[in-house]
Amino acid sequence: MFKILTLGDMQDYELLDSGNQQRLERFGSYIISRPDPQLVWKPYLDENEWDKADAVFRRTSESKGKWEMDEKMPEKWVMHYKDLSFYAKLTPFKHTGVFPEQALHWEWIKEKIENAKKPANVLNLFAYTGISSLVCASAGANVTHVDSSHPTIGWARANQTASKLDKAPIRWILDDVVKFVQREVRRGSKYDAIIMDPPVYGRGPKGEIWSFNESFPYLMEDCAQLLTKNPLFVLVNAYAISSSALTLENVLMDYLPTGNMECGELCLKEKSAKRLLSTGIFARWSVK
Repeated sequence: MFKILTLGDMQDYELLDSGNQQRLERFGSYIISRPDPQLVWKPYLDENEWDKADAVFRRTSESKGKWEMDEKMPEKWVMHYKDLSFYAKLTPFKHTGVFPEQALHWEWIKEKIENAKKPANVLNLFAYTGISSLVCASAGANVTHVDSSHPTIGWARANQTASKLDKAPIRWILDDVVKFVQREVRRGSKYDAIIMDPPVYGRGPKGEIWSFNESFPYLMEDCAQLLTKNPLFVLVNAYAISSSALTLENVLMDYLPTGNMECGELCLKEKSAKRLLSTGIFARWSVK
């Protein structure tokens, strides 16, 4: 089933406007402007509103850039989602470490874990700053969080502390995702749920190469072997890849048992003109 999931109200985030290949957004108390090549339409708000941005991202190369910011902009600041707290930062890759549209999945994940009424083991791959890991842990799950970036895991652990979940059962793993999963298969490890947010391209801590179209099907095949006999869910997000959400769904269907399958786009809605902005694609499977 194809769906368009659109973020509703979120206290600490708003998409204020978009256009001319830029987004104008509020993260907590701060307004930022950053590029988004797909936004080829015209902005709805006038330049005076865009000039209120506390930070503007300027590209210096295809993959990197720098922020021009007011003196009041901190190095990092706390954002909130319900009972969770986490840090946002302005990175050289234009991201903030927070992807608000994924709140649509956070509620789904929380519901699946709580409705299971049993302890759940969750594997979070390419887990980045760990907000999904915190959602799972706060719902009562045991979480294995895997990422290949040491600074990013440090950021995720700071988010754990900010959310007052230091005693939550989260296992932090610095490793190449593919190699870790292969070792877990050999060990006979089992998980009730798997979350992953694979990049288009990437490198592991020892230079291991990840290419989505070549690597994702093999990873999914291995992940299917890690699921328990009665798994809860599998969730895959993807950004900036050339494939469609149907690609994700079809690969999941290759390896997962019959169940509830959904795929589609994650969207944000402007505060200004109420237009929808597609930010990424997803596929998610859950037990019937």
